[in-house]
Amino acid sequence: MPIEQALQERSGNKCELCGSVDNLSVYEVPPVAEPNSDKSILVCDTCNTQINSNDNYNMTHWRCLNDSMWSPVPAVQVMAYRMLKRLNSESWAQDLLDMIYLEDDVRAWGDSGFGDAPEDEEPTLDNNKATLAAGDNVVLIKDLVVKGANFTAKRGTPVRNISLTSNPLHIEGRVNGTRIVIISDYVKKM
Repeated sequence: MPIEQALQERSGNKCELCGSVDNLSVYEVPPVAEPNSDKSILVCDTCNTQINSNDNYNMTHWRCLNDSMWSPVPAVQVMAYRMLKRLNSESWAQDLLDMIYLEDDVRAWGDSGFGDAPEDEEPTLDNNKATLAAGDNVVLIKDLVVKGANFTAKRGTPVRNISLTSNPLHIEGRVNGTRIVIISDYVKKM
């Protein structure tokens, strides 16, 4: 069975990201060694154009990821995850990233070729010099006064599903429902 026909049957002839029924085409989710329906999704022109763009995202359109990130199809999960990572400067997208659940192999696929650090880039290290990665869980090793949020993050507070920043000395995480930047020397990997 041709890939497009298999995707049409799987999706009910709708875009697997936003649900649109207009101008659908096959999108191969990279990296793809051999094209097949398990490594492809059916997308509309709007999704396809914005997936292949590096800016000018229609934020209202991408709120559809709230539904598609729960798809049972790994290729759809990967594209929802990748788009949420691109849009993570938006609070709603970061909230969805904090909620998304991916099996280890699906997360590895989602991270492969997307947001990987170059070989010569300095790694982010915790207080014990353990390398930190996006999605790791850490514990604060000292009390931190959170400026602008009027609270102190206490020593021993867990910070789950951290994000890395462009600065290897900082991480981002949620403490008391507030997303904050934390100096990586002030945390210990769990």
